[in-house]
Amino acid sequence: MNKKYIVKKVIIIFIIILVSSATSFTAGIFFASRSEIAKDIVKREAVYVGEVLGKYKEIGEGRLSQDIDFDLFWQTWDSLRKNYVDKDKLNEKQMFYGALRGMVSSLGDPYTVFMDPKISQDFSDDLAGTFEGIGAEIGIKNDVLTIIAPLPDMPAEKAGLKASDKVLFIDDKTTMGIFIDEAVNLIRGPKGTEVKLSIAREGEDSILDIFIKRGKIIVKSVRTEMREDDIYVLRIINFNDDTEQLFNQAVSEVIKNDPKGIILDLRNNPGGYLDTAIEVASEWVEDGVVVVEQYNEERKFEHLARGRARLKDFSTIVLVNEGSASASEIVSGALQDYDKAKIIGMHTFGKGSVQTLTNLNDGSSIKITVAKWLTPEGRSINDEGILPDLEIDLTRENYENNEDPQIKKAIELLLGKVEAIGEGDDTATSAAAELIEDEVEAVLE
Repeated sequence: MNKKYIVKKVIIIFIIILVSSATSFTAGIFFASRSEIAKDIVKREAVYVGEVLGKYKEIGEGRLSQDIDFDLFWQTWDSLRKNYVDKDKLNEKQMFYGALRGMVSSLGDPYTVFMDPKISQDFSDDLAGTFEGIGAEIGIKNDVLTIIAPLPDMPAEKAGLKASDKVLFIDDKTTMGIFIDEAVNLIRGPKGTEVKLSIAREGEDSILDIFIKRGKIIVKSVRTEMREDDIYVLRIINFNDDTEQLFNQAVSEVIKNDPKGIILDLRNNPGGYLDTAIEVASEWVEDGVVVVEQYNEERKFEHLARGRARLKDFSTIVLVNEGSASASEIVSGALQDYDKAKIIGMHTFGKGSVQTLTNLNDGSSIKITVAKWLTPEGRSINDEGILPDLEIDLTRENYENNEDPQIKKAIELLLGKVEAIGEGDDTATSAAAELIEDEVEAVLE
Protein backbone atom coordinates (compact mmCIF):
# COMPACT_ATOMS: atom_id res chain seq x y z
CA MET A 1 0.00 0.00 0.00
CA ASN A 2 1.31 3.44 -0.94
CA LYS A 3 1.61 5.20 2.44
CA LYS A 4 2.31 8.55 0.81
CA TYR A 5 -0.98 8.22 -1.06
CA ILE A 6 -2.77 7.19 2.10
CA VAL A 7 -1.49 10.16 4.07
CA LYS A 8 -2.64 12.51 1.34
CA LYS A 9 -6.05 10.89 1.42
CA VAL A 10 -6.41 10.72 5.18
CA ILE A 11 -9.89 11.78 6.20
CA ILE A 12 -9.60 13.91 9.25
CA ILE A 13 -12.99 14.55 11.27
CA PHE A 14 -10.93 17.39 12.60
CA ILE A 15 -11.71 15.54 15.49
CA ILE A 16 -8.50 15.77 17.74
CA ILE A 17 -8.08 13.03 20.27
CA LEU A 18 -7.15 15.03 23.33
CA VAL A 19 -3.61 13.77 23.32
CA SER A 20 -1.42 15.83 21.17
CA SER A 21 -1.64 18.89 19.11
CA ALA A 22 -2.58 16.83 16.10
CA THR A 23 -5.80 17.85 14.46
CA SER A 24 -11.03 14.34 12.95
CA PHE A 25 -14.33 13.56 11.83
CA THR A 26 -10.68 11.85 11.26
CA ALA A 27 -9.58 11.93 10.50
CA GLY A 28 -8.59 10.16 14.56
CA ILE A 29 -5.99 11.57 16.93
CA PHE A 30 -5.86 11.12 20.68
CA PHE A 31 -5.28 14.04 23.01
CA ALA A 32 -1.95 13.21 24.51
CA SER A 33 1.18 14.42 26.07
CA ARG A 34 4.58 12.90 25.61
CA SER A 35 5.68 11.03 28.71
CA GLU A 36 9.00 12.86 28.81
CA ILE A 37 8.26 16.42 29.84
CA ALA A 38 11.78 17.51 29.07
CA LYS A 39 11.42 16.33 25.51
CA ASP A 40 8.22 18.32 25.19
CA ILE A 41 9.97 21.46 26.41
CA VAL A 42 12.76 20.93 23.90
CA LYS A 43 10.19 20.57 21.13
CA ARG A 44 8.46 23.78 22.09
CA GLU A 45 11.75 25.68 22.15
CA ALA A 46 12.73 24.17 18.83
CA VAL A 47 9.59 25.61 17.29
CA TYR A 48 9.73 29.08 18.74
CA VAL A 49 13.39 30.07 18.70
CA GLY A 50 15.19 31.82 15.90
CA GLU A 51 14.28 34.74 13.69
CA VAL A 52 11.89 35.12 10.81
CA LEU A 53 13.88 35.50 7.60
CA GLY A 54 12.99 37.28 4.39
CA LYS A 55 10.56 39.64 6.09
CA TYR A 56 10.78 42.32 3.43
CA LYS A 57 11.45 40.14 0.43
CA GLU A 58 9.73 41.25 -2.75
CA ILE A 59 6.49 39.36 -3.36
CA GLY A 60 6.33 37.28 -6.53
CA GLU A 61 4.01 38.31 -9.33
CA GLY A 62 0.43 37.17 -8.99
CA ARG A 63 0.55 36.27 -5.31
CA LEU A 64 -1.61 39.15 -4.12
CA SER A 65 -4.49 40.99 -5.71
CA GLN A 66 -3.68 44.50 -6.88
CA ASP A 67 -5.77 46.19 -4.18
CA ILE A 68 -3.96 44.55 -1.25
CA ASP A 69 -0.90 46.25 0.13
CA PHE A 70 1.16 43.59 1.90
CA ASP A 71 3.08 46.37 3.63
CA LEU A 72 0.12 46.42 6.06
CA PHE A 73 1.36 43.12 7.44
CA TRP A 74 4.80 44.50 8.15
CA GLN A 75 3.41 47.78 9.47
CA THR A 76 1.42 45.76 12.00
CA TRP A 77 4.45 43.59 12.74
CA ASP A 78 6.73 46.57 13.32
CA SER A 79 4.11 48.41 15.38
CA LEU A 80 3.86 45.44 17.73
CA ARG A 81 7.62 45.23 18.10
CA LYS A 82 7.89 48.96 18.75
CA ASN A 83 4.89 49.60 21.00
CA TYR A 84 3.87 46.40 22.79
CA VAL A 85 4.16 46.89 26.54
CA ASP A 86 5.99 43.61 27.26
CA LYS A 87 8.56 43.64 24.49
CA ASP A 88 10.59 40.93 26.17
CA LYS A 89 7.66 38.57 25.71
CA LEU A 90 7.44 39.04 21.96
CA ASN A 91 8.39 35.91 20.03
CA GLU A 92 8.81 36.23 16.27
CA LYS A 93 8.13 32.56 15.58
CA GLN A 94 4.90 32.63 17.58
CA MET A 95 3.83 35.82 15.82
CA PHE A 96 4.64 34.39 12.40
CA TYR A 97 2.94 31.03 12.91
CA GLY A 98 -0.01 32.79 14.49
CA ALA A 99 -0.38 34.90 11.35
CA LEU A 100 -0.32 31.81 9.13
CA ARG A 101 -2.85 30.08 11.36
CA GLY A 102 -5.13 33.10 11.20
CA MET A 103 -4.87 33.29 7.41
CA VAL A 104 -5.87 29.64 7.02
CA SER A 105 -8.69 29.88 9.57
CA SER A 106 -10.14 32.90 7.73
CA LEU A 107 -11.53 30.44 5.19
CA GLY A 108 -14.08 29.37 7.79
CA ASP A 109 -13.44 25.67 7.17
CA PRO A 110 -12.66 23.85 10.45
CA TYR A 111 -10.87 21.09 8.52
CA THR A 112 -8.45 23.38 6.67
CA VAL A 113 -5.73 24.11 9.21
CA PHE A 114 -2.13 25.24 9.56
CA MET A 115 0.08 23.22 11.90
CA ASP A 116 3.40 24.53 13.18
CA PRO A 117 6.34 22.08 13.24
CA LYS A 118 5.55 20.70 16.68
CA ILE A 119 1.87 20.16 15.98
CA SER A 120 2.71 18.69 12.59
CA GLN A 121 5.10 16.19 14.17
CA ASP A 122 2.56 15.27 16.83
CA PHE A 123 -0.03 14.77 14.10
CA SER A 124 2.21 12.16 12.48
CA ASP A 125 3.10 10.52 15.79
CA ASP A 126 -0.51 10.24 16.92
CA LEU A 127 -1.38 7.72 14.22
CA ALA A 128 0.82 5.17 15.99
CA GLY A 129 -1.78 4.59 18.72
CA THR A 130 0.10 5.03 22.01
CA PHE A 131 -0.27 8.26 23.94
CA GLU A 132 -0.63 9.91 27.29
CA GLY A 133 -3.77 11.95 27.73
CA ILE A 134 -7.48 11.58 28.46
CA GLY A 135 -8.50 9.47 25.45
CA ALA A 136 -11.21 11.41 23.64
CA GLU A 137 -11.70 13.08 20.28
CA ILE A 138 -12.93 16.60 19.69
CA GLY A 139 -14.07 18.65 16.75
CA ILE A 140 -15.54 22.04 15.99
CA LYS A 141 -19.27 21.81 15.24
CA ASN A 142 -21.41 24.91 14.81
CA ASP A 143 -18.43 26.93 16.05
CA VAL A 144 -18.42 25.09 19.40
CA LEU A 145 -15.69 22.81 20.72
CA THR A 146 -17.46 19.45 20.84
CA ILE A 147 -16.61 15.98 22.11
CA ILE A 148 -16.82 13.67 19.13
CA ALA A 149 -16.08 10.47 21.00
CA PRO A 150 -14.59 9.35 24.31
CA LEU A 151 -12.52 6.23 23.74
CA PRO A 152 -13.56 2.97 25.41
CA ASP A 153 -12.12 2.36 28.88
CA MET A 154 -10.00 5.51 28.73
CA PRO A 155 -9.89 8.27 31.40
CA ALA A 156 -12.37 10.53 29.58
CA GLU A 157 -15.04 7.84 29.39
CA LYS A 158 -14.43 6.68 32.95
CA ALA A 159 -14.86 10.27 34.15
CA GLY A 160 -18.25 10.50 32.41
CA LEU A 161 -17.45 12.48 29.24
CA LYS A 162 -19.89 11.69 26.41
CA ALA A 163 -20.15 12.20 22.67
CA SER A 164 -21.78 15.54 21.76
CA ASP A 165 -20.78 17.22 25.04
CA LYS A 166 -20.02 20.89 24.36
CA VAL A 167 -16.76 22.00 26.01
CA LEU A 168 -17.30 25.55 27.27
CA PHE A 169 -14.25 25.89 29.53
CA ILE A 170 -10.94 24.09 29.94
CA ASP A 171 -9.58 24.65 33.45
CA ASP A 172 -11.86 27.72 33.64
CA LYS A 173 -10.55 29.20 30.38
CA THR A 174 -13.28 29.87 27.83
CA THR A 175 -13.22 27.92 24.57
CA MET A 176 -15.17 30.56 22.66
CA GLY A 177 -13.35 31.16 19.38
CA ILE A 178 -10.57 28.75 20.35
CA PHE A 179 -8.39 27.03 17.76
CA ILE A 180 -8.18 23.25 17.95
CA ASP A 181 -4.45 23.24 18.63
CA GLU A 182 -5.00 25.72 21.47
CA ALA A 183 -7.61 23.43 22.98
CA VAL A 184 -5.25 20.49 22.68
CA ASN A 185 -2.45 22.34 24.44
CA LEU A 186 -4.79 23.23 27.29
CA ILE A 187 -6.19 19.71 27.67
CA ARG A 188 -3.00 17.73 27.22
CA GLY A 189 -0.55 17.03 30.03
CA PRO A 190 1.57 14.35 31.70
CA LYS A 191 0.13 11.12 33.01
CA GLY A 192 -1.30 11.50 36.52
CA THR A 193 -2.15 15.19 36.17
CA GLU A 194 -5.72 16.46 36.11
CA VAL A 195 -7.73 18.66 33.77
CA LYS A 196 -11.20 20.14 34.32
CA LEU A 197 -13.64 20.35 31.43
CA SER A 198 -16.79 22.42 31.92
CA ILE A 199 -19.40 21.10 29.53
CA ALA A 200 -22.95 21.70 28.36
CA ARG A 201 -24.92 18.51 27.81
CA GLU A 202 -28.31 18.07 26.21
CA GLY A 203 -30.93 17.49 28.89
CA GLU A 204 -28.87 19.21 31.59
CA ASP A 205 -29.90 22.66 32.85
CA SER A 206 -26.51 23.61 34.26
CA ILE A 207 -22.86 23.40 33.27
CA LEU A 208 -21.17 20.18 34.36
CA ASP A 209 -17.58 20.19 35.63
CA ILE A 210 -15.80 16.95 34.78
CA PHE A 211 -12.37 16.32 36.32
CA ILE A 212 -10.23 13.89 34.33
CA LYS A 213 -6.92 12.41 35.43
CA ARG A 214 -4.70 11.89 32.42
CA GLY A 215 -3.25 8.45 31.79
CA LYS A 216 -1.45 6.32 29.23
CA ILE A 217 -3.57 5.67 26.18
CA ILE A 218 -2.89 2.46 24.27
CA VAL A 219 -5.50 1.88 21.64
CA LYS A 220 -6.04 -1.02 19.27
CA SER A 221 -8.34 0.17 16.58
CA VAL A 222 -10.23 -3.12 16.18
CA ARG A 223 -11.98 -5.11 18.92
CA THR A 224 -13.86 -8.35 18.42
CA GLU A 225 -16.18 -10.63 20.37
CA MET A 226 -17.72 -13.96 19.42
CA ARG A 227 -20.85 -14.00 21.55
CA GLU A 228 -22.42 -17.11 23.01
CA ASP A 229 -25.53 -16.47 20.92
CA ASP A 230 -23.40 -16.94 17.78
CA ILE A 231 -23.26 -13.25 16.87
CA TYR A 232 -19.86 -11.81 15.95
CA VAL A 233 -19.31 -8.22 17.12
CA LEU A 234 -16.63 -6.33 15.22
CA ARG A 235 -15.90 -2.88 16.57
CA ILE A 236 -13.65 -0.47 14.69
CA ILE A 237 -12.62 2.47 16.86
CA ASN A 238 -10.84 4.36 14.09
CA PHE A 239 -9.17 3.70 10.74
CA ASN A 240 -5.51 4.07 11.70
CA ASP A 241 -2.17 2.36 11.11
CA ASP A 242 -3.10 -0.98 12.69
CA THR A 243 -6.67 -1.23 11.41
CA GLU A 244 -6.17 -3.15 8.20
CA GLN A 245 -4.11 -5.91 9.79
CA LEU A 246 -6.44 -6.32 12.77
CA PHE A 247 -9.50 -6.22 10.53
CA ASN A 248 -8.08 -8.96 8.29
CA GLN A 249 -7.56 -11.11 11.38
CA ALA A 250 -11.17 -10.47 12.35
CA VAL A 251 -12.41 -11.49 8.90
CA SER A 252 -10.50 -14.76 9.20
CA GLU A 253 -12.15 -15.35 12.58
CA VAL A 254 -15.59 -14.72 11.10
CA ILE A 255 -14.99 -17.22 8.30
CA LYS A 256 -13.69 -19.78 10.79
CA ASN A 257 -16.56 -19.38 13.27
CA ASP A 258 -19.34 -18.95 10.67
CA PRO A 259 -21.62 -16.87 12.95
CA LYS A 260 -25.33 -16.27 12.46
CA GLY A 261 -24.62 -12.63 11.85
CA ILE A 262 -22.17 -9.75 12.21
CA ILE A 263 -22.54 -6.50 14.10
CA LEU A 264 -20.14 -3.90 12.70
CA ASP A 265 -19.91 -1.28 15.44
CA LEU A 266 -18.76 2.10 14.10
CA ARG A 267 -20.19 4.20 16.93
CA ASN A 268 -17.89 7.03 18.01
CA ASN A 269 -15.51 6.19 15.17
CA PRO A 270 -14.05 9.52 13.99
CA GLY A 271 -12.52 8.20 10.78
CA GLY A 272 -8.96 7.87 9.52
CA TYR A 273 -7.37 6.56 6.32
CA LEU A 274 -9.40 6.51 3.12
CA ASP A 275 -7.69 3.39 1.76
CA THR A 276 -8.46 1.51 4.97
CA ALA A 277 -12.14 2.46 4.75
CA ILE A 278 -12.23 1.14 1.19
CA GLU A 279 -10.53 -2.10 2.27
CA VAL A 280 -13.13 -2.61 5.01
CA ALA A 281 -16.13 -1.85 2.80
CA SER A 282 -14.72 -4.17 0.12
CA GLU A 283 -15.23 -7.16 2.40
CA TRP A 284 -18.97 -6.71 1.81
CA VAL A 285 -19.04 -4.85 -1.54
CA GLU A 286 -17.58 -7.01 -4.28
CA ASP A 287 -17.88 -4.75 -7.31
CA GLY A 288 -18.62 -1.12 -8.00
CA VAL A 289 -17.96 2.25 -6.43
CA VAL A 290 -17.32 2.46 -2.68
CA VAL A 291 -17.05 6.25 -2.49
CA VAL A 292 -16.85 9.17 -4.92
CA GLU A 293 -14.31 11.94 -4.46
CA GLN A 294 -15.90 15.13 -5.85
CA TYR A 295 -13.65 18.13 -6.48
CA ASN A 296 -16.30 20.07 -8.40
CA GLU A 297 -19.26 19.38 -10.66
CA GLU A 298 -17.01 18.44 -13.56
CA ARG A 299 -14.26 16.60 -11.73
CA LYS A 300 -14.96 13.41 -9.79
CA PHE A 301 -12.93 10.33 -8.94
CA GLU A 302 -14.53 6.99 -8.15
CA HIS A 303 -12.87 4.65 -5.66
CA LEU A 304 -13.74 1.07 -6.53
CA ALA A 305 -14.18 -2.02 -4.36
CA ARG A 306 -11.15 -4.30 -4.12
CA GLY A 307 -13.03 -7.41 -5.24
CA ARG A 308 -12.80 -9.72 -2.20
CA ALA A 309 -16.15 -9.45 -0.40
CA ARG A 310 -15.47 -12.37 1.95
CA LEU A 311 -18.29 -11.20 4.23
CA LYS A 312 -20.93 -10.53 1.59
CA ASP A 313 -23.04 -13.57 2.54
CA PHE A 314 -23.14 -12.83 6.26
CA SER A 315 -26.17 -10.99 7.65
CA THR A 316 -24.78 -7.70 8.88
CA ILE A 317 -26.01 -4.76 10.92
CA VAL A 318 -23.95 -1.58 11.27
CA LEU A 319 -24.20 0.57 14.40
CA VAL A 320 -23.60 4.32 14.10
CA ASN A 321 -24.20 7.44 16.18
CA GLU A 322 -23.42 11.17 16.31
CA GLY A 323 -19.74 10.33 16.85
CA SER A 324 -19.46 8.27 13.65
CA ALA A 325 -17.68 10.37 11.07
CA SER A 326 -15.57 10.46 7.94
CA ALA A 327 -14.21 6.98 7.09
CA SER A 328 -16.89 5.30 9.21
CA GLU A 329 -19.53 7.20 7.20
CA ILE A 330 -17.91 6.01 3.97
CA VAL A 331 -18.20 2.38 5.08
CA SER A 332 -21.73 2.63 6.48
CA GLY A 333 -22.91 4.64 3.46
CA ALA A 334 -21.53 2.11 0.98
CA LEU A 335 -23.02 -0.88 2.79
CA GLN A 336 -26.35 0.94 3.04
CA ASP A 337 -26.43 1.91 -0.66
CA TYR A 338 -25.63 -1.63 -1.79
CA ASP A 339 -28.08 -3.10 0.74
CA LYS A 340 -25.31 -5.19 2.28
CA ALA A 341 -26.31 -4.15 5.81
CA LYS A 342 -28.97 -2.28 7.72
CA ILE A 343 -27.90 0.74 9.74
CA ILE A 344 -29.06 1.13 13.36
CA GLY A 345 -28.42 4.04 15.70
CA MET A 346 -28.45 7.81 15.25
CA HIS A 347 -27.73 10.30 12.47
CA THR A 348 -23.96 10.41 11.93
CA PHE A 349 -21.68 13.43 12.35
CA GLY A 350 -21.50 14.44 8.69
CA LYS A 351 -17.78 14.87 8.04
CA GLY A 352 -17.34 14.05 4.39
CA SER A 353 -14.64 16.37 3.14
CA VAL A 354 -11.19 15.49 1.84
CA GLN A 355 -8.00 17.05 3.11
CA THR A 356 -4.56 16.90 1.52
CA LEU A 357 -1.54 17.25 3.78
CA THR A 358 1.34 19.37 2.50
CA ASN A 359 4.61 19.38 4.44
CA LEU A 360 6.36 22.74 4.41
CA ASN A 361 10.10 23.26 4.39
CA ASP A 362 10.43 24.21 8.09
CA GLY A 363 8.64 21.12 9.37
CA SER A 364 5.23 22.75 9.56
CA SER A 365 2.35 21.57 7.41
CA ILE A 366 -1.04 22.59 6.10
CA LYS A 367 -4.19 20.54 5.61
CA ILE A 368 -6.46 21.88 2.90
CA THR A 369 -9.97 20.73 2.04
CA VAL A 370 -9.95 19.84 -1.66
CA ALA A 371 -13.03 17.69 -2.20
CA LYS A 372 -16.15 16.12 -0.73
CA TRP A 373 -17.18 12.49 -0.33
CA LEU A 374 -20.29 11.08 -1.98
CA THR A 375 -21.80 7.65 -1.32
CA PRO A 376 -22.19 5.26 -4.30
CA GLU A 377 -25.70 6.65 -4.88
CA GLY A 378 -24.44 10.23 -4.83
CA ARG A 379 -25.41 11.33 -1.33
CA SER A 380 -23.13 14.00 0.14
CA ILE A 381 -21.70 12.72 3.40
CA ASN A 382 -20.54 16.19 4.38
CA ASP A 383 -23.95 17.78 3.87
CA GLU A 384 -26.25 14.93 4.90
CA GLY A 385 -24.35 12.44 7.03
CA ILE A 386 -25.75 8.91 7.13
CA LEU A 387 -29.33 8.40 8.28
CA PRO A 388 -29.93 5.05 10.00
CA ASP A 389 -32.57 2.67 8.70
CA LEU A 390 -33.70 2.21 12.28
CA GLU A 391 -33.24 5.19 14.59
CA ILE A 392 -32.55 4.16 18.18
CA ASP A 393 -30.94 6.41 20.75
CA LEU A 394 -28.66 5.47 23.59
CA THR A 395 -29.84 7.75 26.39
CA ARG A 396 -28.10 8.96 29.50
CA GLU A 397 -30.29 6.64 31.54
CA ASN A 398 -29.23 3.73 29.33
CA TYR A 399 -25.61 4.76 29.73
CA GLU A 400 -25.81 5.01 33.50
CA ASN A 401 -27.57 1.64 33.72
CA ASN A 402 -25.07 -0.07 31.40
CA GLU A 403 -27.81 -0.67 28.84
CA ASP A 404 -27.25 -0.65 25.09
CA PRO A 405 -30.59 -0.64 23.23
CA GLN A 406 -28.83 -0.24 19.87
CA ILE A 407 -26.81 -3.44 20.05
CA LYS A 408 -29.75 -5.19 21.73
CA LYS A 409 -31.99 -4.45 18.73
CA ALA A 410 -29.26 -5.52 16.33
CA ILE A 411 -28.97 -8.89 18.09
CA GLU A 412 -32.75 -9.35 18.06
CA LEU A 413 -32.89 -8.76 14.33
CA LEU A 414 -29.93 -10.99 13.54
CA LEU A 415 -31.37 -13.81 15.61
CA GLY A 416 -34.74 -13.39 13.93
CA LYS A 417 -36.50 -12.24 17.10
CA VAL A 418 -38.46 -9.54 15.33
CA GLU A 419 -41.17 -8.14 17.52
CA ALA A 420 -43.83 -5.66 16.54
CA ILE A 421 -42.31 -2.23 16.31
CA GLY A 422 -44.58 0.71 16.54
CA GLU A 423 -46.80 2.09 19.23
CA GLY A 424 -45.29 1.60 22.63
CA ASP A 425 -41.76 1.30 21.28
CA ASP A 426 -40.14 4.59 22.25
CA THR A 427 -36.79 3.66 20.75
CA ALA A 428 -37.74 3.67 17.07
CA THR A 429 -39.46 5.95 14.67
CA SER A 430 -42.59 4.60 13.01
CA ALA A 431 -41.11 5.05 9.54
CA ALA A 432 -38.06 3.01 10.46
CA ALA A 433 -40.30 0.46 12.14
CA GLU A 434 -42.27 -0.10 8.94
CA LEU A 435 -39.03 -0.40 7.01
CA ILE A 436 -37.67 -3.06 9.33
CA GLU A 437 -40.94 -5.01 9.45
CA ASP A 438 -41.15 -5.05 5.65
CA GLU A 439 -37.52 -5.79 4.87
CA VAL A 440 -35.82 -7.52 7.79
CA GLU A 441 -36.79 -11.03 6.65
CA ALA A 442 -35.35 -10.48 3.20
CA VAL A 443 -32.28 -8.70 4.49
CA LEU A 444 -31.38 -11.26 7.11
CA GLU A 445 -32.29 -14.47 5.31
